[in-house]
Amino acid sequence: MGKTQTGRCFCGAVEVEVTGDPEGMGYCHCGSCRSWSAGPVNAFTLFKNENVKVTKGADDIGHFMKTERSDRQFCTKCGGHLMTYHPHWGLMDVYAATIPSQKFAPGVHVNYAETVLPMKDGLPKLKDFPSELGGSGESMPE
Repeated sequence: MGKTQTGRCFCGAVEVEVTGDPEGMGYCHCGSCRSWSAGPVNAFTLFKNENVKVTKGADDIGHFMKTERSDRQFCTKCGGHLMTYHPHWGLMDVYAATIPSQKFAPGVHVNYAETVLPMKDGLPKLKDFPSELGGSGESMPE
């Protein structure tokens, strides 16, 4: 199953455990992620849902679903953002800052058509999502 890592919310009331390697890492530039993260870009780390477990404070997790595609989860005590479950993909985006021991090695930019912070880092820039995840898979220039 691989390594197990633990992370927590801002105040420590909620703890999350991830097992194994992420399915993917990168940056999302969509307006929803930018607004939720309060930043010009959101760093994501996707794990299979079955590889993510809340080990402490499950009753302190709040949920917000702007759409049926994203169950955004946060600590109700400190407001710290934890993760977003994407049920249509079976993947949990455990935010890069939630698991500090996880080396963040981004491989792609998604929803780059919506960027407000152009980034020249040599990584692929996708207009929306990879075709395997239901997007166009269309690349954009840096």
